[in-house]
Amino acid sequence: MDKKSSTLGGMSAAAATISVFAALIIGFVIWKFVLGAPGNFDAEGHPKNGSILGMMYKGGFIVPVLLCILITIITFSIERFITIQRASGAGNSSAFIRTIKGQLAGNQLDAAIDACNKQKGSLANVVLAGVTKLKNIQGDASLDKETRVAAIQKELEEATSLELPMLSKNLVIISTCATIATLFGLIGTVIGMIRSFAALSQAGAPDTTALATGISEALINTAFGIISSVIGIIMYNIFSSKIDSLTYSMDEAGFSIVQSVSSQGH
Repeated sequence: MDKKSSTLGGMSAAAATISVFAALIIGFVIWKFVLGAPGNFDAEGHPKNGSILGMMYKGGFIVPVLLCILITIITFSIERFITIQRASGAGNSSAFIRTIKGQLAGNQLDAAIDACNKQKGSLANVVLAGVTKLKNIQGDASLDKETRVAAIQKELEEATSLELPMLSKNLVIISTCATIATLFGLIGTVIGMIRSFAALSQAGAPDTTALATGISEALINTAFGIISSVIGIIMYNIFSSKIDSLTYSMDEAGFSIVQSVSSQGH
């Protein structure tokens, strides 16, 4: 098996960087031409009553950044979902592991290899590496049981080390976005409150429109940041759980392969 060709790809670092910059551009376009559409404002340039888009536009430069963060979370969530689904293989992982265990117990190595080729994905790649190695050394009478076990374990470790990084790749982007979304939302809140207090500090009667707009900016930026953060945290935890499940399946299959060797005589 060519491990390098069987390892899942996923979005490269260059593509990930381009995606983030593209999300920033898209966020700016949405802020400028959708949120900032003339129909969202009155003749004096204030957001119309009930125009959430207009109030979001008045949030200033923070809004395109928050949009960029949200778009980035959605983009990499889709990318991770596709990659992890491919890593899981064509069939149910639990059923695949049960099949492999039964075939190993019956010493049906060729059937196990066929099952791996049908299943595909990271889990099947790791199992295939171990089963193939087991088949290659099974008829070698010069190797004792301990040497065979060590060889199998090394092969499984190498295969796992090639697959696992591709599963967790780009998850750090989702977790980072989930963290900074709230912080940028708070920055927008502070800016909105500064503008509100500036409206209150004017001599004479305070500008109630500016005051209301500033408070609205603060609250909308806070809500936008929290919503983006919540989505990022949920997606990160979902993918982490799926990766942990795949890792457990790899370990379970590897243990079964090692046990099949250990149960054999010298």
